[in-house]
Order: sequence, then C-alpha cells, then structure tokens
Amino acid sequence: MGLDLMSAPQDPCGALGCHPAFAHRHGAAPKDDVCRNSCFHFDLWFYFTLQNWLLDFGRPIAMIVLPLEWFPLNRPSVGDYFHMAYNVITPFLLLKLMERSPKTLPRSMVYICIIVFVMGASIHLVGDSVNHRLIFSGYQLHLSVRENPIIKNLKPETLIDSFELLYYYDEHLGHSMWYIPFFLILCIYFSGCFIPRKEQQPRMPVAALLLIGPSSLYYWYLVTEGQIFTLFVFTTFALVALVMHQKRKGLVMDSNGRFLFYSFIITLGLIALWIGWLWNDQILRKKYPGIIYVPEPWAFYTLHLRNLHSTQAESV
Repeated sequence: MGLDLMSAPQDPCGALGCHPAFAHRHGAAPKDDVCRNSCFHFDLWFYFTLQNWLLDFGRPIAMIVLPLEWFPLNRPSVGDYFHMAYNVITPFLLLKLMERSPKTLPRSMVYICIIVFVMGASIHLVGDSVNHRLIFSGYQLHLSVRENPIIKNLKPETLIDSFELLYYYDEHLGHSMWYIPFFLILCIYFSGCFIPRKEQQPRMPVAALLLIGPSSLYYWYLVTEGQIFTLFVFTTFALVALVMHQKRKGLVMDSNGRFLFYSFIITLGLIALWIGWLWNDQILRKKYPGIIYVPEPWAFYTLHLRNLHSTQAESV
C-alpha cells in the first residue's frame, strides 16, 4: 500500500473508508463535492499517530534506555534529535491535513499557528533537554525547582532563579506556544468535517477504529505530561459546540470528524481514570496544588517506579 503524503491516492477505498478525489488544496475543489468529506485520511492520521508515539512519547524513553556514554551530558541526546524531527514532521503533517480539508480555510491564521507552534516546540526542546539531563544528576520531577536537593544548595542563590526561568520556558511558555496553536489548528480542521445528514450516518471505517485507541492514549499523555488539561477541556467543549451547531443546520460529522471527536472524548475518560487512581497521593498533591489536579506521568515515574527499578536491580 503506497501512502504518499505529497499526492492523494488514486483509489483510496475499501478498508481505509475513503472515496476518490478527496485530496485537494484550499478551495480547489467545488463546494458541492460532498463525496470527499466522508473520506477517512488514513495515511495522514496513521503517520500522525506513529510519529507522536515515536518522536514525542518515545524520546524520554530512548534517553533512559540507550547508554549514557553514547550521548555525553554536554551534547544533544537521542531525545533531542527525536524532538528536532518532531518539530519538522508535525507541522508538515498539520499543513497536509489542512490541505485535505473540504472547507476553504483562512491561510494567514493557519500559517501563523504553524509558526507559533514551531517556535513553542523549539523553546520546549531546549528546556526539556536540560531538564532531562538534570534527572541523571538526581533531579526529581515530583518536586518543585527550589525543593530539589541538587538545586536548593546552589551558590550563589541567583542560580536557582536561572533554573526557575528555564523551568518557566520549558513548562509554561513553551507549552503554551506549542499546544494552543496545535489544538486551534485541529479545531479549524474539525469545523470542515461535516456533511449533509443522510438516512443513516456513515459508519466509522475499520482503519479509524484501529487508530482511535493509540490516538486517544497519546492525547492522554500529551494532556497530563504537558499540563494542559484546561486547554484540552475548552477544546473539547469547542468541538461539542460545533457538533451541536452543525446538527441544527442538518449536518453530521464525517469519518475524520468522528475520529477526532471520539479520540478527544475517550481521552477525557482516560484522564478521569488517571486522576482517580492518584487522587490520594499526598506527595503528588503537594507538587500539583489547587483545584485542577492532574499529575504528570514522568513525575509519577521518578517518584514511584524509578526507585522500584533501582531496588530490583540492586537485589539482582
């Protein structure tokens, strides 16, 4: 199966749940071409999910698994190279996804979102690189910057302010500039994923059902590790509002819209289970105070699992 991102498949049908003539540039196809709306873009969603798992979720794992001697602490790690690839491939896939939209989209807004996305992800690359290097020196992610043993004894104390600035760039500014345009682009794309209501709503193709699980699980990781629960909830509410608005106009979601919508709904359920599981963890409660309590998976790892792995290794 030849999946080419630069040109549309000639016969995208069958198990992929597609119909011919679905790929086009912004506004290039006639508005009454309803057929292309129901086509599931398996190639783009597959590559999108695959690179998210490999390049985003996989980069801290690769840093832990691969020998430290291969990537000295004063040089970029394998995770940094993963992050660089992510910062190139993800905006490319987002642009290709927007090209497939059956709705003419505002190009200026799309381009600005992509530019801000790349800048935010690049800021995060630097902060995250240093942050993960500190883990090898004993930095504990479940503690704040000033509470970490390797940080609070630094002299002069102004160095602690510098590390807090680094943390701000990594976890706040970088994440905001990264994720806000990311979800805005998905909302813009979703606004065009509606078709006229028929006697029976089109079924989800098999390919979409196979991808919806990995996609939802990745969004769970993205929201919890990125600490963007509020942004994600507002994005989900925006999708629900779009569905209700289009329903009053006699329109229903096509296969791409349903894939994106159901992925977000399942993600909310996974986040609720995650919060419920760690609800009584007093140490994580101290790290994440306030009404919104969403622990980071890697903070959970450094608090509970890393010490467990070390104890098991020593016993062997």
